[in-house]
Amino acid sequence: MRRTIRELLSDIDPDLLLMDGFDDCIIGVCESFGGIPVVAYDYDKVIAHLESQGMTYEEAVEYHEFNQLGAYVGERTPVFIHRIENPKSAG
Repeated sequence: MRRTIRELLSDIDPDLLLMDGFDDCIIGVCESFGGIPVVAYDYDKVIAHLESQGMTYEEAVEYHEFNQLGAYVGERTPVFIHRIENPKSAG
């Protein structure tokens, strides 16, 4: 039986904070020396998820910046990753 992302994350740390309805946007858990693990979301997937709910791109970005990125809920506040693709080497 396949485990849900929430079950897998609970094994890492049962106190991780998650955004309801955005499990498909989770890309992992961020950790740093001396820091507390936090859930990492893919920024582009979050915006696409909001657009799939009927928002325009601009509305989705504004909503995300104010309600998700701008919502500090303590030291376990999730982070949002902007993926950078490796450019192909010239030559």
